[in-house]
Amino acid sequence: IRSPQQVKNLVKQLQAASKTRLFIAIDQEGGKIQRLKPKFGFPQTVSAQYLGKKDDLALTYKHAADIAKTLANLGINFNFAPVVDLNTNSNNPVIGKLERSFSDNPNLVTDHALQFIEAHHEYGVLCILKHFPGHGSSTNDSHLGLVDVTNTWQEMELEPYANLIQANKVDAIMTAHVFNRHYDPDYPATLSSRIVTGILRTDLKYDGVIVSDDMQMKAITSHYRFENAIQATLEA
Repeated sequence: IRSPQQVKNLVKQLQAASKTRLFIAIDQEGGKIQRLKPKFGFPQTVSAQYLGKKDDLALTYKHAADIAKTLANLGINFNFAPVVDLNTNSNNPVIGKLERSFSDNPNLVTDHALQFIEAHHEYGVLCILKHFPGHGSSTNDSHLGLVDVTNTWQEMELEPYANLIQANKVDAIMTAHVFNRHYDPDYPATLSSRIVTGILRTDLKYDGVIVSDDMQMKAITSHYRFENAIQATLEA
């Protein structure tokens, strides 16, 4: 990513090279997690935490629409956002500290995520909810190693997913590489059929697209052979 024109040209070339229309996806949550940065000529964005603290649904819609319009103008049609993790541990190095969560209140998270999704849909951009079944209570970063949430995770972390699935507003859901031995003593969520099929498919009745988080994060690569991890994920 070097400039708006360069990204636009790249997306055009990718689409032209494919017989079927491609999903072109990006992490453009807003705030600290933005691949399209002002230093490359893109507009400044605000964080989910900023919007959650303001708690003005119209303001969230406006900021999300600004992001969606930027993506649509580039031909990017899939945003790996919004984060619907609850900010239950504000010292969480990968969620709370980076201001990626709207709130620790599941209803507020649901309401703002809904505005984010609606704004993207207005511009023809799909969204993903992340990181299932909840990364907000973790004390570690799954980019750097295995994250065990057995003693910190709470069932209310599922509520935004349940609410948005019920509202029929979910394009896709991303799994987290978090380990919770109450649900699965052997595998983190991405690799766990007990969590992905058991909770997400069966309990929450979600039948849409599931996307894994990055399979080359150290939570996976430090503990599993790549081929085994891929197979377990597909089976889950």
